[in-house]
Amino acid sequence: MNLPNMLTLIRLLLVPVYLWAFFVTSSPHKVGALIVLLVAGATDVADGQIARRRGLVTQVGQLIDPLADKLMMLAVLFSLLWSGRVPWLVAGLLLLRDAAMIVGSVIVYVQGKRAVPKANFWGKLTTVFYYITICVVILDWPSRGTGIFLLWFTVLLSYMTTILYLRTMKIIDARYHVL
Repeated sequence: MNLPNMLTLIRLLLVPVYLWAFFVTSSPHKVGALIVLLVAGATDVADGQIARRRGLVTQVGQLIDPLADKLMMLAVLFSLLWSGRVPWLVAGLLLLRDAAMIVGSVIVYVQGKRAVPKANFWGKLTTVFYYITICVVILDWPSRGTGIFLLWFTVLLSYMTTILYLRTMKIIDARYHVL
């Protein structure tokens, strides 16, 4: 157990803390939940930087880091859907994509066929847009229409990123045929 993996475990533990802060607090803007989400995002950045700079990348970390990211985003989407802050279709598309990524990564990893792909520019950009979009939606700033636009943009970006990851893992080819 190294520092990056401990930070990832903290992020996993922050998932129920986020849900508690979102559903138990009475603030209409859910600032407490947003703070928990931003702390989780900071641990994500920190664990990646520390792991790469100090040579502490582990197989366990490569598996649990994306799992922690996906579980937090699924919890956030669930809470926003439940509270009526995001449309069902948007949430459904993002939930489907993240759930499929979790299941697919575990299957690929357990079968030993391919390593879990490293985060690339597009994956990181998608994560940044997830955080920006969620902040805008939770705070309802500057208007609900801005949040909906960003949600749809994030859906498109996340599916594009998924296709790029599938190509990287050689699961689909450049013409998007399953190999």
